Amino acid sequence: MKNACELYKYNNCFYLIKNDSLDYFACDFLDAELDEDHVCWLNIHDTTDHIAIKQLCTKLHIDKLSIENIYVQQRRPKVEEYPNYIYFSVTLTDLRAKDRDMFDENQITFFLGSSYLITMQNGMKGYFDDVRDRIEFSKGKIRRHKSDFLLYRCMEAILDNYYRIIDDVAENSSKIEDRLHQHEDKSLLHDIETQKRKLIKLRSISRPIRDITEQLYSSETDLIFKSNTRYFKTLNSNCNNLITEIDSQIQILDGLANFYYAAQGQRMNEIMKVLTIVSAIFIPLTFIAGVYGMNFENMPELKMRNAYFVIIGLMISLGIILFAYFIKKGWLRKSDYHIDQ
Repeated sequence: MKNACELYKYNNCFYLIKNDSLDYFACDFLDAELDEDHVCWLNIHDTTDHIAIKQLCTKLHIDKLSIENIYVQQRRPKVEEYPNYIYFSVTLTDLRAKDRDMFDENQITFFLGSSYLITMQNGMKGYFDDVRDRIEFSKGKIRRHKSDFLLYRCMEAILDNYYRIIDDVAENSSKIEDRLHQHEDKSLLHDIETQKRKLIKLRSISRPIRDITEQLYSSETDLIFKSNTRYFKTLNSNCNNLITEIDSQIQILDGLANFYYAAQGQRMNEIMKVLTIVSAIFIPLTFIAGVYGMNFENMPELKMRNAYFVIIGLMISLGIILFAYFIKKGWLRKSDYHIDQ
């Protein structure tokens, strides 16, 4: 990739943006850009050039183990503290434009120094557009603070992406609920389970970032100013709220699934009730038809001139009487024999 890196260099009165190759920053980042009077945010969105990444990290005196971990999916969240930098990795999320049954994931690695922040991920999808706007237009406090505050803003942007997924699930849950009340749809249960899987996956990647924010605000490192630890504590609180919201949405989806099964059971009960009532009406009629269908010679009614019409009239009358009786008892209402399709 020709311009695989994006540099924001700023202080309270000045900022610049530079896009260039990873090779340029690997060679000249320290000499040409890095100084104590400015904050440098180097956003690397193509980590395939391992040699250039290693060269850059080596010049910044980053440990070999940290360099190796850039390409390893982190299983256990941990903030690695070194004398001149802090290292950790978290997971970015991004809703798919077309297929929104699941979201894309992308690991991002942070290196925080006294005057710089390096972020490394594959692909540039606007995860930190709000942070860029704050720097370019001097919104809020970001240009008046050091690199630790920039780290806070980047972490906040990651959490905002998590919340977008929750909002998307909440919107889909509302649509599913409307469909549940309107008509029977066999795909509803699949849609409910899809949203649940999305939330369960989000919860699994939210817990590590909660642990990392807790480690950041309780850290004794000089790279995070004591006056800024409260921001990371706020992040940790937001992570806890996020996980609570995820659990709440899962409970809502469980409720929708239970409602779906209950509605299915209710429909089946209504069908069985109607069939039972219909059977109860036709059982005595079947009995009468069975009796007079027997081939016995000495059946007095067989000799009657109008026996056929009498028996038919009796069966019709009996059916009407039973039907009226069931309606009077409230066992046969319109909702019982009108089943939604």
